[in-house]
Amino acid sequence: MTNPFQYAPAPESRSIVDVAPSHGLFVDGEFVDGTGTPFKTVNPATEEVLSEIACASDADVDRAVKAARRAFTRTWGPMRPADRGKYLFRIARLLQERAREFAVLESLDNGKPIRESRDVDVPLAAAHFFYHAGWADKLDWAGLGPGPRPLGVAGQVIPWNFPLLMLAWKVAPALATGNTVVLKPAETTPLTALLFAEVCRQADLPPGVVNIVTGAGETGRAVVEHADVDKVAFTGSTEVGRSIARAVAGTRKRLTLELGGKAANIVFDDAPVDQAVEGIVQGIFSNQGHVCCAGSRLLVQENVHDEVIASLQRRIGTLRLGDPLDKNTDIGAINSAEQLARIRELVDVGEAEGAHRWQPACELPDRGFWFPPTVFTEVSPAHRIARDEVFGPVLSVLTFRTPDEAVAKANNTTYGLSAGVWTEKGSRILAVTDRLRAGVVWANTFNKFDPTSPFGGYKQSGYGREGGRQGLAAYLEGAQ
Repeated sequence: MTNPFQYAPAPESRSIVDVAPSHGLFVDGEFVDGTGTPFKTVNPATEEVLSEIACASDADVDRAVKAARRAFTRTWGPMRPADRGKYLFRIARLLQERAREFAVLESLDNGKPIRESRDVDVPLAAAHFFYHAGWADKLDWAGLGPGPRPLGVAGQVIPWNFPLLMLAWKVAPALATGNTVVLKPAETTPLTALLFAEVCRQADLPPGVVNIVTGAGETGRAVVEHADVDKVAFTGSTEVGRSIARAVAGTRKRLTLELGGKAANIVFDDAPVDQAVEGIVQGIFSNQGHVCCAGSRLLVQENVHDEVIASLQRRIGTLRLGDPLDKNTDIGAINSAEQLARIRELVDVGEAEGAHRWQPACELPDRGFWFPPTVFTEVSPAHRIARDEVFGPVLSVLTFRTPDEAVAKANNTTYGLSAGVWTEKGSRILAVTDRLRAGVVWANTFNKFDPTSPFGGYKQSGYGREGGRQGLAAYLEGAQ
């Protein structure tokens, strides 16, 4: 993209991390072979094969669940809560010590810029373990009811957009509350989960407390449907979330679902334009738009529409797309060929339905999976790009005249995960956010996270909360 400033390449060293040619499953404290058909994980920026990954069959998942049950019954469950907290503190410190290694591996396997892996994903993952370590011996005073008890074995399935961070969101509260874990990472991004398994061994975590089984959808199904799993936690698409809810219905299993979103980012005419534009860019183009709570619908008050869009286009023109390991890169690679095809399909539909597409002058690399930042104007609420989750760097712009119209348009979605409000009036922030049907609402910022704050949605964005005191309740028997 055109930029008045020229940046020399500043690549992070790939030699920081040693990617083994093959990886097994992590079961009962050991790396073991899987009995399914192995698959390959690739670097989405180059299409280079990074490693061959073992695929867990139903029998492998059963072995992992049995290991988790043994550890829960004999070791982790009976352990003093303060001692469990010590293990979590140890894991958190190891994540910090190996932060550069995790950041490089995350960018290689996922395609996100190293700046985001280094400054957001890895520090937040460590913060979740620190935070939940502190809760381990304080659950009786957490206001969650008398004598809260762990559920047992937690089956967890995480997505490919924030592999390490989503692992931390799920594993940390499960361990802090005395549960053991069988985790299934996404098939396109398993490497940081397997590196985390090494951290578990380095921390001397008792065998079976954390088990990691890699594979595709069938492996995830085996984890979710296993009869000896007490708790299921899933982050991913709404379609898969529905099938999990059907599978769990009628069983004793507890369920948390964090699904898709189509967040509205609302800009009123008194908002500071430059600050709002930074928030808009952060809200939709960070992590290539692979964010469930991305601000993919921009609602701009009609009388400042032209000013906001002109400023937004200028700012997008300065973004740098390219090598995820370059510290100057703002936009990395799309995670997979399948996701790139979906983005292209929905963008074509948007043009066919009459919306106007704008993209900056942008030279895409010859290899890998890439898509330029895209803005659609002249969008109506009926357009698919205003209704469907694109999960890519694509922004749909709508206008409104009054706060009532803004709220009505923001709530006109089957999702309800997040939203944003930009205005200088505190009274307007409170009045509008109170009426938005979204689990998380940011005011004059966007996509800011903290382990102390609960996160989750309404409607087809799922149910349950992760993070904060509320996130602990999902892993405790008798919690209120």
